[in-house]
Amino acid sequence: MTSKLEQLKKLTTVVADSSDIEAMKLYMPIDATTNPSLLLKAAAMPQYSELLSQAKRKAELKGGSTQEKLDCYVDGFAVSIGVEILRFIPGRISTEVDARLSFDTKAMVLRARNLIQEYEIIGVPRDRVLIKLAATWEGIKAAEVLEKESINCNLTLLFSFAQAQAAADAGVFLISPFVGRIYDWWTQKAGKDFTGLADPGVQSVTRIFNYYKTYKYKTVVMGASFRNTGQIEALAGCDRLTISPNLMAELAADDTLLVRALEADKPGKSEPKRNLSESDFRLQVNEDSMATEKLAEGIRLFSADTLRLEMQLAE
Repeated sequence: MTSKLEQLKKLTTVVADSSDIEAMKLYMPIDATTNPSLLLKAAAMPQYSELLSQAKRKAELKGGSTQEKLDCYVDGFAVSIGVEILRFIPGRISTEVDARLSFDTKAMVLRARNLIQEYEIIGVPRDRVLIKLAATWEGIKAAEVLEKESINCNLTLLFSFAQAQAAADAGVFLISPFVGRIYDWWTQKAGKDFTGLADPGVQSVTRIFNYYKTYKYKTVVMGASFRNTGQIEALAGCDRLTISPNLMAELAADDTLLVRALEADKPGKSEPKRNLSESDFRLQVNEDSMATEKLAEGIRLFSADTLRLEMQLAE
């Protein structure tokens, strides 16, 4: 019997949730995702010191205000890491727009265009990049604009069904529902553990997957933020799953049978299709305490890590 990781690759596109080049070489994912937290870790690794230096020199040459230089520095480093990762994977790299812009549609669009331009100057075509945006209403509207320019987007920090509905209606290329953070919230609230199909994070992705496949949405569902391999196995068959190297290692070491859990051609029961207005969206997210808290927390944490990265780069 082959490992569960190899079995999973036959059912789902496996994506590396990491900026670790060695992990790419070892587990050979199709795509990879990065975020401010992963970039902050990468900036502390000796093997990336030259990329940091290159990004700093480029930012200094570009000029502008101190903040403009820092923005250029952070984006330059993110693109450099993305280019390195693309040397070892056949698919796409997801690069995130500054989370501090999550409520400014225009600013997100401009920053995304700049990131794509940076990739294209180096010779990486836009069809190998996904721009990550927080799944706020403003982020979804920014993605709608960018998709029309053939800049494909990955809507991240997605915790509610309303976010998934709005993203699909906007024609977003891909969404990343956060399984683990949903699980964390409910585990703390309920004071007990959840496993298998009882896991609220697994239930959330399954609900979205069934809705998308029932109504033939093209938006890709990529489960993210896993806490254990049980969550991954419960979503085998999902379009894509982005997995950390340590969990890929666990799957690679397990050679028991992996059973398909989701099937695009045979989706489970789903609710009626509905297009959400802005007020519908905001009300539904507001009524979901978990989604409201985790979205706000996610933006704060990514913003804080971006600030730490700026401080580290400046030093």
